[in-house]
Amino acid sequence: MFQSLDSFLKSWEYEANATQRLLKNLTDGSLKQEITSQNWTLGRIAWHTVAAIHIIASNTNLTFEAPSEDWPVPNTAQFIADSYQQASDAFVQALKTQWIDKTLEERIDFLGQKIPNGSLLMFLIQHQAHHRGQMTVLMRQAGLPVPGIYGPSKEEWANFGMEAPKM
Repeated sequence: MFQSLDSFLKSWEYEANATQRLLKNLTDGSLKQEITSQNWTLGRIAWHTVAAIHIIASNTNLTFEAPSEDWPVPNTAQFIADSYQQASDAFVQALKTQWIDKTLEERIDFLGQKIPNGSLLMFLIQHQAHHRGQMTVLMRQAGLPVPGIYGPSKEEWANFGMEAPKM
């Protein structure tokens, strides 16, 4: 759980930038990449990640403009990346102007539980990390380069003139 807005905002800055780097590597053609026809496409996961900022935050008293429907999936990767940036910026601005540290302790109903707002913010970061992992697998299947998130990716190791460690 986050205890201060500053702590969350520092974490969000890194995590949102990591998500944005992934989204900027998507192509329009890659949006249809899927594991099976019963699973979400890369575009569906990417758009859900955009819309989830507002969907999850709507459980609180925060108000800001951002996509709040994760269906239908837009046709262009650029629109998804631009929408993510807009949603993230609006979310950060709302936090800075509408909340104080004490607001993080206020309890809200979320998924059938009473949790503090600070825990909801942690959930939002974890939710994005979860979907970034899914996107990286589909990006590899689509032949797209994957940027490193918590360390160099396979492609970035090559840029250092090194082979990625074997797992």
